[in-house]
Amino acid sequence: MKGRKVIELNKKVLAVGVFTAGLASFAQYASATEYPLTLENCGRTLTLDQAPNRVVSLGQSSTELLYLLGLADRVVGTAVWIGPVNEQFRDVNATIPRLADNDPSFESVVGQKPDMVATQFQWHIGPNGKVGTIDQFAELSIPVYTAPADCLGKDNTTGGDGTRIDAFSMDQIYQGIDDLSKIFDVEERGAELIADFKAREKAAREKVAAVNGKGISALFWFSSAEIDVDPFVAGQKGAPAYVMSILGVDNVIDSDDEWPTVGWETIARTNPDIIAIGKMDRRRFPADDWELKMQFLKSDPVTSQMSAVKSGNIVVMDAQSMNPTMRTIEGIETLAKAIEAFEATQ
Repeated sequence: MKGRKVIELNKKVLAVGVFTAGLASFAQYASATEYPLTLENCGRTLTLDQAPNRVVSLGQSSTELLYLLGLADRVVGTAVWIGPVNEQFRDVNATIPRLADNDPSFESVVGQKPDMVATQFQWHIGPNGKVGTIDQFAELSIPVYTAPADCLGKDNTTGGDGTRIDAFSMDQIYQGIDDLSKIFDVEERGAELIADFKAREKAAREKVAAVNGKGISALFWFSSAEIDVDPFVAGQKGAPAYVMSILGVDNVIDSDDEWPTVGWETIARTNPDIIAIGKMDRRRFPADDWELKMQFLKSDPVTSQMSAVKSGNIVVMDAQSMNPTMRTIEGIETLAKAIEAFEATQ
């Protein structure tokens, strides 16, 4: 048995070595950016003559992605924050002007004299953007890069959060990483980051497979306009649907809308095994507060009878990992742990 353990250990060391070598090889052959750079972004052609030096980032996911790529020194302003910045970027983020917690003004953005704006959502900068339109920024020779996750396979002309025509996948996040790494000529960092995310996704799948976690059902509750009205829950085409699908979990909501409102009595009849509730600092709605969500689930005559509530299979999840962002990978890992815990109690 002792010899067998040594063999198994050697296999693990070899596997780690191969994976690390793979990352190094992937990064080694990433080519340097040649300018002018032209790429397709959300149905339009974006051309940059050089790597931007002054970037305003609208959207926490876009901002943290720039930080992960080692570009914090290029960021001259941020806005649209859902929760606390990732712990590893707390110090550097504190040195960068926050133009607004939510929607900044057009004047505050251009006042930072950016040579590019990165936006997470088209409803901030788009055809009818709350901050401004792409044409308005173009008049000032400021290019706008939009996160692919908010436009690929999605119609944002319908108002609100838009309508997702095709299901979200992490490939949209990977394209965003690849695009930004080319724009800023940091393609090695981008390649390493994509490889790391893919490895984490694979590890989460293997964790669920190890406990035979398929066939479990789940509900993702983001928020509600009022605590006791029909909640915004995850449909079949958004980020939570992707999280559930790759882990073999059944989504109890069959709507194709990204965040449909569904009555609690209807949800109770589906009786999900696991309920994931969104946690955020935003307070646009009372139910943005995860503790109020928890109190409601346990006290309401209908929701308190669901098996997930009775057995305590309620997962508090970062709301950003419920949106199509780079933190979706954390949502995958969080749900995988919840499945592991659920199976342990069966």
